[in-house]
Amino acid sequence: FETIMLNCNAETVSTDYDTSDRLYFEPLTFEDVMNIVDVEKPEGVIVQFGGQTPLNLAMRLHHAGVKVIGTSPDSIDLAEDRKRFGALLQELGIPQPDNGMAASIEEARDVAARIGYPVLVRPSYVLGGRAMAIVYDQEQLDQYVHNAVGFTPDRPVLIDKFLEQAAEFDVDALADDTAVVIAGIQEHIEEAGIHSGDSSCVLPPVRIDPEHLETMRHYTLKLANALSVCGLMNIQFAIKDHRVYVLEVNPRASRTVPFVSKATGVPIARIAALVMAGQKLKTFNLPEELTVKRFFIKSPVFPFAKFPGVDPILSPEMHSTGEVMGIGETFGEAYGKAMMGAGLSLPRKGKAFLSVKDADKGTAVLLARKLDRLGFDIVATLGTSARLREVGLKVEDVFKVNEGRPNIADGIKSGEIALVINTPLGRVSRYDEQAIRRAALQYNVPCVTTMTGARALVEAIAAEESHATPNVRSLQELHEKRDTVDAVSSVGD
Repeated sequence: FETIMLNCNAETVSTDYDTSDRLYFEPLTFEDVMNIVDVEKPEGVIVQFGGQTPLNLAMRLHHAGVKVIGTSPDSIDLAEDRKRFGALLQELGIPQPDNGMAASIEEARDVAARIGYPVLVRPSYVLGGRAMAIVYDQEQLDQYVHNAVGFTPDRPVLIDKFLEQAAEFDVDALADDTAVVIAGIQEHIEEAGIHSGDSSCVLPPVRIDPEHLETMRHYTLKLANALSVCGLMNIQFAIKDHRVYVLEVNPRASRTVPFVSKATGVPIARIAALVMAGQKLKTFNLPEELTVKRFFIKSPVFPFAKFPGVDPILSPEMHSTGEVMGIGETFGEAYGKAMMGAGLSLPRKGKAFLSVKDADKGTAVLLARKLDRLGFDIVATLGTSARLREVGLKVEDVFKVNEGRPNIADGIKSGEIALVINTPLGRVSRYDEQAIRRAALQYNVPCVTTMTGARALVEAIAAEESHATPNVRSLQELHEKRDTVDAVSSVGD
């Protein structure tokens, strides 16, 4: 096949001169795509590799007589349409968080009251989690709805039950009518509530019962068959109270496909393109699930340092502008390398500051013990330090920003603090926390705002202690002795 690439972003690798036979720099709109179709008269159009924007065009292109290669536009609509998808999950017996749609403030209140707070609210048809928020009471909900953009019966606000402290997972899969191959099950290091593009993830999963993995595999197969997927699909799962929920299904390539391809050594995008073009997936002789022998971490890179005054806290709205990959024999080694790749230098000694909400204090005790064993001095605000002293840890008290001087922000600025672990405490402490996180950002002190992220960081510091210098090997070296089926050569045929 001769291929034509349509791209409006000059910063991406897909604009390299040797990526496709022809390249168009045009906006991804229905009119511009149709202009190119009229000129080039292609056999078909692939919409699976461009994220959400081309997926939204699939039905219009289909109605205009353009052949959409791969998963059918109706199946794409089935996965994207909230009501149709909800009905499909019910039919298949697959749980999803309670949800509803609201076209007025009264409807929003009714839906939230029925589901129960906290809820995740977002406008319809958004990209990158823009304007998504976690709402904890009616006052916050009213405020959100008043400020919601483009709020009409055609474009309602979507309201989902927010699963607090749930573990989140991404599954990438290849499928057609002959086979389903799970390319990778990746565990998010941050809990649910952080945008998947802003969360680090690990392949293979590290803190999950094998039974839950089996459930995710089962749901992936059922959904791939029910949606008649031809090519790629991505499913986001959450596990809360030992129940696996489906958050969303995207019948397209996700941002994790390049990461999974590099980790497994299998060119997933290439296989998917050939499957969409008519080659049967079973002819590639892939196993039912691709496996890896090391730990692979995908970590986001944030632009916070370039925006003075911005609060570097993570939320359902996406902030990251890039990604890096760390590979190691242990989780800690891989995470440490990913942090180095993202420009964060891990401290080996010094003062570690902890200030966490009540729900996180149990975990804070475990982390403080580990940090103490690694040779760090522990510094904490009054509430956290009382809990740490209770279990026999030696702790230095420090003022919050609004309690007096010298406070924790002064300590960061004077270079005394080597590490900051600070989880959001609520509205009262908002000013305080922002000042701490901004100071950490300004003076390049590692700052973690989730306990799962803090646990991973402490593991990375411990792994760095045991390795004087990190092992460095190229992907080619890692994959030259693969024991799994050599999919690369079978694709080359």
